[in-house]
Amino acid sequence: MALTAQAQALLEMVYRVGAPRFHELSVAQARHSFDKLQFVFGGDAESVASTMEVPMTRADGSALLARLYRPLEAGSAQALPLVIYFHGGGWCVGSVQSHDVLCRQLANRSGCAVLSVDYRLAPEHPFPAAVEDALFAVEWAWENASLLTVDPLRMALAGDSAGGTLSIVAALMCRDRGPVRLRFLCLIYPCTEIVSNRPSRETYGSGYFLDRESLAWFFERYLPGGNTDDWRASPLKAGSFANLPPLLVVTAECDPLGDDGIALGERVRSDGGTVEHLGVDGMVHGFITLGKWFPEAHDVVDRISERLRQRLGGAADAV
Repeated sequence: MALTAQAQALLEMVYRVGAPRFHELSVAQARHSFDKLQFVFGGDAESVASTMEVPMTRADGSALLARLYRPLEAGSAQALPLVIYFHGGGWCVGSVQSHDVLCRQLANRSGCAVLSVDYRLAPEHPFPAAVEDALFAVEWAWENASLLTVDPLRMALAGDSAGGTLSIVAALMCRDRGPVRLRFLCLIYPCTEIVSNRPSRETYGSGYFLDRESLAWFFERYLPGGNTDDWRASPLKAGSFANLPPLLVVTAECDPLGDDGIALGERVRSDGGTVEHLGVDGMVHGFITLGKWFPEAHDVVDRISERLRQRLGGAADAV
């Protein structure tokens, strides 16, 4: 299937006006450009029952910030299932605010609390800072579930793009470290291998929004040392995917990272895991946060939310 009409129109608009691509910008400009894209095409923010800024204090006294969303259907005293969300942006751009609309949708439609994590970004904080923050956020939420009014036995991880990578890496680390026991994972077009020769990298490497030069721009800033074989950066290089919770992998058809996401799902399945693959025809990388432009984004959020309710239960089931 070719690009949808909406996807084609967006790409024509971007390339017709000569908008600079990420690799042609400074870090500050790239962050501004990314935030502007989300603001213009992300849609309106839904009302939720409450939001709360959460400082997660480390042993050294510093704090990792996050935002907690509680769905409209939730009572204030209900211990809800929890989805810990890691935003996309190539580990260099994006924030809790850039994904505010999406996290509100996920909370309301799934009936779960959503904790969106503002992990440290490169190049100021290169690899493995984001990985360390992701693991810390999961373990902190587990240990402080009562403060968040959530159920630590009904926790899931989710994220898009770089955030999907952080989700699977954090899940593997939690599996090996304990005591956190996750119930579900949702990876939305994750980057699963820094260096890849799978066909989608070439087929969709130019003219489909996330160009190969932009991928290289992100990778160089996230991994200035160039250690692409570290499984925490390229999770497909992990030794085993056994004993992970059920996994939903969402891929976009016209995405250079698409085949890598599919390959991860196949690895998990070959190691005995439960995997559902949702391939979205005609879409480009990044569509999930552009719901004002792409109706497919709403359909996928509904599908993810349905799976979260099935695996975790929603507010109506919380006790």
